[in-house]
Amino acid sequence: MNMKMKLFSYNLADTFIHRLSGLTKLICFLFLTFAMMYSYDIRVILVVMVFSILLMRKAKIKFSQVRLMVIYVLIFIFTNAVISFFFSPEFGTSIYGTSHEFASVFGISLTYEQLFYQVTKMFKYASVIPLGMIFLLTTNPSEFASSLNGIRVNYKAAVAVALTLRYFPDIQRDYRDIYLAQQARGLELSRKAKFFDRFKNSLLIVIPLIFSTLDRVEVISNAMDLRGFSKSKTRTWYTSRKFSRQDALALVVSGMIFLATILVSIFINKSRFYNPFI
Repeated sequence: MNMKMKLFSYNLADTFIHRLSGLTKLICFLFLTFAMMYSYDIRVILVVMVFSILLMRKAKIKFSQVRLMVIYVLIFIFTNAVISFFFSPEFGTSIYGTSHEFASVFGISLTYEQLFYQVTKMFKYASVIPLGMIFLLTTNPSEFASSLNGIRVNYKAAVAVALTLRYFPDIQRDYRDIYLAQQARGLELSRKAKFFDRFKNSLLIVIPLIFSTLDRVEVISNAMDLRGFSKSKTRTWYTSRKFSRQDALALVVSGMIFLATILVSIFINKSRFYNPFI
């Protein structure tokens, strides 16, 4: 395990994405995510996916930082595709209104319509990965909390959100320390061990990780109480960012993408689904 690898933690850099306020990035993320969840037009999905990947490169996000998330999401997408196929093997034909069979598996007909639907849904889920990673890795938790408080969100709730974002690197660091400690004690966790042995041994990491997390929560809670947190109705912020022209431009672009997705579905496709079979 790479000791220097930092997953899901704020990636300090000087890019135009980092200079956007946390609230702006959240709204842009929601705009684009809602657009992807609404549309089943693979053309729109691929355009937004390529656009978000380019933004990741501009934000100087390395693949090593998102590799674990990519693996988990790919496993979820593959599992979801297999399960949905066996439970609804003709769902694609019912959506597109045609049926073009090209093979049969265990007596179940494979159609181009079902295959196209499954591929579209897989890209639909995958398109959310770069969007979420951009938000997580380019947003300073403290600055995001101050942005939320700036739009009248209670500062207690804003601090809770900031602490949640800060927890990802803390949990990762604890996991790495426990992992190395267990390996030093002779616990076999490498790929050479059998799968069930690795699964059983991984519990010896998860259980201490849960207790260390609970202990960290208690320490933070006591520290906040001792410092008089929540005694006053308002508070100041060490890190804050003013709304700028770049924020306005980002909101306009993401809003236009969301609106264009809706308009394509209504006026061009006449449906949420793009049908290439007609």
